[in-house]
Amino acid sequence: MTLAPGTARAQTDSLKISSAALRAPLVVGAYIQGSIIMAHTEAIRHLAVSHPTGFELNFQRQTTGAAPWHGWYKYPKVGVAFTYYDFHNPTLGHLVAVSPYLSKSFSRGPKHDFSFRLGAGLAYLTNPYDLETNHKNTIASSAINATLQMRFDYDYAITPHLGLLVGLGLNHYSNGATTKPNFGINLPSVVLGLNYHEQRPAPQINANAPAPAEVGQNFFNVSTSIGYKQRSQSDVEKYLVNSLTFAVGRRVSHKSNLLAGIEGFYDRSLKAQLKDTTRAGIKQPDVKKVGVFVGHELLFGRLAFVSHLGFYVYEPYKSSTFYYERLGLKYHFTSLLFGAVDLKVHRGSADVIEFKVGAKL
Repeated sequence: MTLAPGTARAQTDSLKISSAALRAPLVVGAYIQGSIIMAHTEAIRHLAVSHPTGFELNFQRQTTGAAPWHGWYKYPKVGVAFTYYDFHNPTLGHLVAVSPYLSKSFSRGPKHDFSFRLGAGLAYLTNPYDLETNHKNTIASSAINATLQMRFDYDYAITPHLGLLVGLGLNHYSNGATTKPNFGINLPSVVLGLNYHEQRPAPQINANAPAPAEVGQNFFNVSTSIGYKQRSQSDVEKYLVNSLTFAVGRRVSHKSNLLAGIEGFYDRSLKAQLKDTTRAGIKQPDVKKVGVFVGHELLFGRLAFVSHLGFYVYEPYKSSTFYYERLGLKYHFTSLLFGAVDLKVHRGSADVIEFKVGAKL
């Protein structure tokens, strides 16, 4: 069968577009940052006097529709940022961080892109708290910290490949109460820099990709976690924290899972706390806890942003608020096995970082 010249040309062009769209164009950015230290508690007010400056180098890929979720989120960018900060304060020193991120566009045209970026990763602080040599640094008592980055970016094309970027964001660094003191540091930041775009605009396919077959189906999760925490500045021992979770979930849309479940916690730092506060001969209450929770997972292919709200239904030793929150990242290595890193919080105060493994049944 012979195709008409116009039909053959259209099919050839379509194949070229589809082939090109499978390769996500590279975007490389270099930015300077100017910040202030937010005095979110009186305990760090003496440190919120300098104006940190930083530099960021990032590499990102502009998604094009190779996976269905690209179109569902209007073709976000996926990248990794390398950040350096000078706090201009000898008590705080310097910081280097690496953070994978996702950048969701709100408005995109041939010459502009207005987006929101969310990333999480690890940071290294050069001058953490030390009781003898650096006792004034109440912000962070460990060299290794978690980082959370939120930012609005506006990229304007000044040439076909070069974009001018301005941004307004917040960088947060904390060790999640692994060691204390741990008030954390918040850096509201203004960003200015340049982006090199390998291809702008990038090709796009599958704008209306169909919802997956899992929508409307139920599933079960079972998982366990491990974490470590320090009880106080005077007690430098690291105490083991474990949890075991059973949950039922339902995929309610192409972007979301809803969950509800029950979980048990065993925080050994509470046993040490009771030992210090209970008189000899008095029976100590059980430090184990049981909670029920509801949660949401925002899905990006194998990756999910997790948020939970839980309530303790068994808590003989009232060591915290009756409720807890959890924020984290979850990744499915296979359709069965997943891993997650979560931050468990009591009323805005970090309790423990949980490293979790589990199975979806």
